[in-house]
Amino acid sequence: MDITDFYDTFFEEAGELLTEMEQHLLELDVDAPDPEQLNAIFRAAHSIKGGAGTFGFEALQRTTHLLENLLDHARCGQLTLRRDLIDVFLETKDMLNDQLDAYRQSVEPDPEALEYICQVLRQLALEEIGEDVEGAAETTVAAKTGSEDAAIEAAKTPAQAETAVPADTGRYQVALLKVAEKDRRLLIEELAHLGSVENESGDENRYEVVLVSSLGIDDIEAVLCFVTEPDQLEIAPLAAVGPEEKTPNPVPDSVLKEPEKPGAARQEQSVTPPAARKPATKTAGGGESASIRVPVSKVDQIINLVGELVITQSMLDQVVEDSGSDRDSKLSSGLSLLSRTARDLQEAVMSVRMVPMDYVFSRFPRLVRDLAGKLGKEIELITEGKSTELDKGLTERIIDPLTHLVRNSLDHGIESPEQREAAGKSRTGNLLLSAQHQGGNILIEVSDDGGGLNREKILAKAAANGLSISESMSDEDVWQLIFAPGFSTAAEVSDVSGRGVGMDVVKRNIEAMGGHVEIDSRPGNGTTTRIVLPLTLAILDGMSVRVGSETFVLPVSGVIESLQPRSEDLYPMAGEDLLLKVRDDYLPLLSVHAALDVIGAVTDPTEAIAVIVHGQGRRYALLVDELIGQQQVVVKNLETNYRKVPGISAATILGDGSVSLILDIADLHRLHQSKKTEGAFHSIPQSSHPSTLESGHTNSTRSATAQPAQRTVSNVEGVNA
Repeated sequence: MDITDFYDTFFEEAGELLTEMEQHLLELDVDAPDPEQLNAIFRAAHSIKGGAGTFGFEALQRTTHLLENLLDHARCGQLTLRRDLIDVFLETKDMLNDQLDAYRQSVEPDPEALEYICQVLRQLALEEIGEDVEGAAETTVAAKTGSEDAAIEAAKTPAQAETAVPADTGRYQVALLKVAEKDRRLLIEELAHLGSVENESGDENRYEVVLVSSLGIDDIEAVLCFVTEPDQLEIAPLAAVGPEEKTPNPVPDSVLKEPEKPGAARQEQSVTPPAARKPATKTAGGGESASIRVPVSKVDQIINLVGELVITQSMLDQVVEDSGSDRDSKLSSGLSLLSRTARDLQEAVMSVRMVPMDYVFSRFPRLVRDLAGKLGKEIELITEGKSTELDKGLTERIIDPLTHLVRNSLDHGIESPEQREAAGKSRTGNLLLSAQHQGGNILIEVSDDGGGLNREKILAKAAANGLSISESMSDEDVWQLIFAPGFSTAAEVSDVSGRGVGMDVVKRNIEAMGGHVEIDSRPGNGTTTRIVLPLTLAILDGMSVRVGSETFVLPVSGVIESLQPRSEDLYPMAGEDLLLKVRDDYLPLLSVHAALDVIGAVTDPTEAIAVIVHGQGRRYALLVDELIGQQQVVVKNLETNYRKVPGISAATILGDGSVSLILDIADLHRLHQSKKTEGAFHSIPQSSHPSTLESGHTNSTRSATAQPAQRTVSNVEGVNA
């Protein structure tokens, strides 16, 4: 086994440490810094530096060492923090992130960027503490090439040089507990890099190594924990040795780690190459780690297998139902138990992929801070519902849309401090990011207390862009205009906004995740953008409907209700369109069989079932032949296995083994309009129009199944078509 096998672990843990470092830097009060936060920031840099040295990532090690030196002065009270210093530390964190990404891709980091950030940190050290830290960086290189003795001697003060014993006097017994042979060999190789291996013996349960090293126990333990778990290590000091076996004790930690002069202490830091995370202290009773790291690909594989199990269970249920077997038989009882167990297993496995929204929200304090400074605004970011969980695949994809919305709120929404004061508001604007579960969905809101959207300005810009508008449009429809491609109300183009890109991408990306966007704006009081997403894209609750001889699935999250149209509620429009009056709303009537070329379907609306659904912030009435029922379905990506099909979002396998297509409501409307324009299908027969239809309900065997579906999205009511 090669040490490169542990690169991924280092990259993941270093990324977490950088995120933690940024969070603490943003929360730090420069006037009264919290010592615990300063220590946490220092430890993150120190850990990354050690891991970088272990794996030979010299650029990362050099940068973190210079940063660590400054942070050490800050936590010792020898460097007075200011906002501009925090900016430098944040810039360094960004550079470390870039270097980490470069090593992750097996390339060397940009040398010019490395020299730039190192020069910035060296200059900062000279100006603030009057110390040239370049020598310390050279000490790191000396340590890396094996010149531990010379490096430590260079780091010592004269007083230490007089009192310190030779550097190779630390002698330890390192016990490896239940470590596999291949890992044990790698660990011993690493120990050889940290000092001199005198002796080794033992078996697979306990293997003991005697190590002579200049490093402390914590540093040795930290390096080894990149290969094994903390509870598989026991390190204890032995009798010390020197060049002539005369030194009675190891070098005291106070000599090498905490000399009287702070500068010398920081010089010594470069010698030690600890790994990225300080291990937990081993308890007397041992015990296993509370968590494990598992690649997402393995979790996805398990989810796919559970999905296949759910499909198989549905097939068995179908077989029993078709056979007419006694439902009280042992077979039926067993299948019922299998169904419950499969459902529990499915929920348990899906929960493994769920991560808290804090994973997403934690990225925005830095963005808000930087952008507010650039715009000259005072912004307070508030987050709610950080523990609300969402599928990991969706959290990755929601970051970009949320970034666009946050930037828009800061640039267009929240006014400048002077404008806010003139309007009777506080100088500091509020930006709220919140998340909460709502039925089978997650509701994410970006809300500001700015000036709100300007209806007249949006309509004027829409007219100038050639969009179809009307002065009688509802506010909800006017707000939806900002999602049109190329739409922007910015007075001038800047690096923040004004190019007309962003909001259309937001809407497109969210719809691709099976969600939709809504906007609520109050002139003078701010704007709230609401994103509704399914909790996961792997499995969804669907409503099966029949059209002709085909069975389709509608996401229950998009279904509002179902009804059977009456002739007096149908209204013809120009272009042979029909509107269905549902209470006080007039909804476009979409014929599924016409849009998807399904033969043998019911063409008379009064004999069909209208399913009221929502998509893209609008409501539609889908005409289907029959409602079959509601069931949980396993989503299969159609593009991966076949190709993109207009009006279809994915596919699933039903209990009888047949493939059913999952309808994409918004795309189905576009397909319907496109085919109508191209004359690709015949319009609804004239006999179906109100002028020729008999009034009243048509008695149909399907009317018994046309019961209103459970309303799962309560906030779509009142959104006009």
